[in-house]
Amino acid sequence: MRIRLFHECILILAVLLAGCGSPEQESEASGSKTPEAGAQEQAKAAAEAESSEVIVVEQDVDPRLVAIADGSHRSEENRSRNQFRHPVETLTFFGLRPDSRVVEIWPSGGWYTEVIAPYVNEQGKYYAAHWDPNSDIEFIQRGVQAYQAKLAENPELYGNVEMTVLMPPDHVEIAPPGSVDLVVAFRNIHNWLPRGSQEIILGAVYSALKPGGVLGIVEHRGDPQVEQDAEAKSGYVNQAYAIELAQKAGFIFDNSSEINANPADTKDYEAGVWTLPPTLKLKEQDQARYIEIGESDRFTLRFIKPAASE
Repeated sequence: MRIRLFHECILILAVLLAGCGSPEQESEASGSKTPEAGAQEQAKAAAEAESSEVIVVEQDVDPRLVAIADGSHRSEENRSRNQFRHPVETLTFFGLRPDSRVVEIWPSGGWYTEVIAPYVNEQGKYYAAHWDPNSDIEFIQRGVQAYQAKLAENPELYGNVEMTVLMPPDHVEIAPPGSVDLVVAFRNIHNWLPRGSQEIILGAVYSALKPGGVLGIVEHRGDPQVEQDAEAKSGYVNQAYAIELAQKAGFIFDNSSEINANPADTKDYEAGVWTLPPTLKLKEQDQARYIEIGESDRFTLRFIKPAASE
């Protein structure tokens, strides 16, 4: 089975021309160029290419992954979100395999857990880097308990799940160092920014990944003409800004996909991204309009942890 994955060819060319490497490599190559300057130049090149021509690339997908994403173990409500979140295409783009050792950052209620964990249950490993079950915050306690109950209800699907705790600054070991092939973060960056935890979390991801391992990020894409709010109050994050964050943490920008793009998203709502489905924060106000727009416009980015020799 094959899917059609979108990526921006000129975006990739721009990044390569800017010097697609770690911040440290950029500094060595340029002599006087600082790591921050190198990362900023790469991010700027990526931003300038965001509107470039999009081409189509076909890529094989595993029919078993398709079956799991549409499986009866998932609620009708969760399966209905597949049309907006494209889990099969997204995970294929990130390189998920049945034998992958993978970490999901803050899986919340487990929407993606329902797809990833059963897929790697027999041959791989799934780490759920969740909130602290011993937190004093009742919302966090309830969320973790609900997630644990989900896992307990289907041990045949989730028997290989290991929960870890990601609550900076005290809990940051999401998996044994250098042990995992893939770390995925779905709509998380806008939650890191107001807490100022983006650097420590990306550092934890870098530590957990094997050399050559992949970081996959999906996030609500902000308007590149609007300066990034340091706290992401609207829920939107500029794509170039996200690339810069990952590069500063030592990752190499590898590729992007437009599979989760939504050009109908105007990104200028009173209640931010939560105006759109599935939250519909404004309730009945203009609800039909927001349902027609669908879920937010999102960037999908793939980064690589440099090999040990690089």
